[in-house]
Amino acid sequence: MTDSEVGNVPAVGRPHIEPGKLFIDGQWCEANAKGRRDVTDPSTGKVITTVAEADASDVDAAVAAARKAFGAWAQTSGRERARILHRVADIIRRREDEIVAVESVDVGKPVSLCRAVDVATTAEIYEYYSGLAQSIQGATRHIPIPSHAYTRREPLGVVGAITPFNFPLILSSTKIAAALAAGNAVVHKPAEDTPLSALLMAEILAEAGVPDGVLNVVTGGGAEVGKALLSHPGIDKIAFTGSTAVGRYAAATAGEALKPVTMELGGNAAQIVFEDADLDKAIGSVIKGFVFNTGQFCMGGPRLLVHRSLYDTVLEILAGAVAGVPVGDPFDPATVVGPMAAERHLAKVEEYVRLATEEGGRIVTGGERLDLGGGYFYKPTVIAGLDDASRVVQEEIFGPVLTVQPFDTEDEAVAMANGTPYGLAAGLQTTDLARAHRVAARLEAGIVWVNDWAMLDPAIPFGGVKQSGYGREYGPEALESYTKVKSVVIAL
Repeated sequence: MTDSEVGNVPAVGRPHIEPGKLFIDGQWCEANAKGRRDVTDPSTGKVITTVAEADASDVDAAVAAARKAFGAWAQTSGRERARILHRVADIIRRREDEIVAVESVDVGKPVSLCRAVDVATTAEIYEYYSGLAQSIQGATRHIPIPSHAYTRREPLGVVGAITPFNFPLILSSTKIAAALAAGNAVVHKPAEDTPLSALLMAEILAEAGVPDGVLNVVTGGGAEVGKALLSHPGIDKIAFTGSTAVGRYAAATAGEALKPVTMELGGNAAQIVFEDADLDKAIGSVIKGFVFNTGQFCMGGPRLLVHRSLYDTVLEILAGAVAGVPVGDPFDPATVVGPMAAERHLAKVEEYVRLATEEGGRIVTGGERLDLGGGYFYKPTVIAGLDDASRVVQEEIFGPVLTVQPFDTEDEAVAMANGTPYGLAAGLQTTDLARAHRVAARLEAGIVWVNDWAMLDPAIPFGGVKQSGYGREYGPEALESYTKVKSVVIAL
């Protein structure tokens, strides 16, 4: 590793991480107010390093740097931007071990998951958008007016990217890669709990040749840094991923200045298991859907709807299978479920499980903390006996908790699946192809999975409906949201 602001990271084991600074205009710098914020290892509860605590004046500096750099970057050919983004992917693969170590210790992700999903996907994202960077183009329009008419797709300007704690690498890259491919400059505010990989990626993008000022990273809290980005007159677009509650505020604040926004918000997806499902495959998908990333996954599947004829059987299978899921040290290759990312997230899960028992729910397995060296661990939990009106069914828990409810008919299953304010993801298990298409068309969700869960690729767009937000990440659809259309009509 070069002279990084996140320290020298060994290939194996917990890394030693030096205090981090802000990355503005291609330089590492202290925050103007000289503030620092602790960063904690979720598996031990101990402080591992500190990062700079930015304020509104630091945001001003980052936006000024981005605006200064934007013009030249926007004029850089798509082919050259593609070369740079492809180099980012190459460097990610070359530095895979240190990125895995940083992300795992920061978020509490098992190293096996982080390597196979987070780091691999991040490289693929930059690779994918390096290809699209070369294909941004307008179209000629034939009109009856004697003229030559055409459209141009142009970058928006400076993008404010605000990203969450659960997938720092992936959810920042979905925004940064697409924005840079389209010719925009970016000011990135990572989650205050998990800022380390954002600083490491700033170094990697600079190493790949991204010019000074095109990417800037300001670490700090949402109340100060996030608010400053949302309301800043030098920001041309907001790309936000986070909770629905914070998303409402973000959209309203950006809307005051009529900034375009992309909102990827909360979810509470249902997994439907029909009577004709392959039960072995279905159970595997169900477990993956709610324990993946310790349940801290907006497109997770925390609600299981099972045909009544299979209900008791599925509960019995889940009781044994879920209890056997390996929970523990994220640096143990055998670990499947690591800690929650912060103490407050663990406390929220505990409160929802307590509420479930008050609402008449029955704990099938789990339902308590795990004492593993002071970390924020919670046993994967299955709850039966709740009805549709339960808060635990209706609200986003964001932890390794699964509610299980029976249904009798296909119509009832669809109504139950659509019966929350959210619409980010949904899924079903069936061997009937006609039913798969029919039910997928009726589910109110931005992405529907059939006979598996969390099948994602940079070419497949995802995003929400209802209170899960609007706009799309991934695919050419995301790239389009980082451009504006200009029409040119030349009289002949």
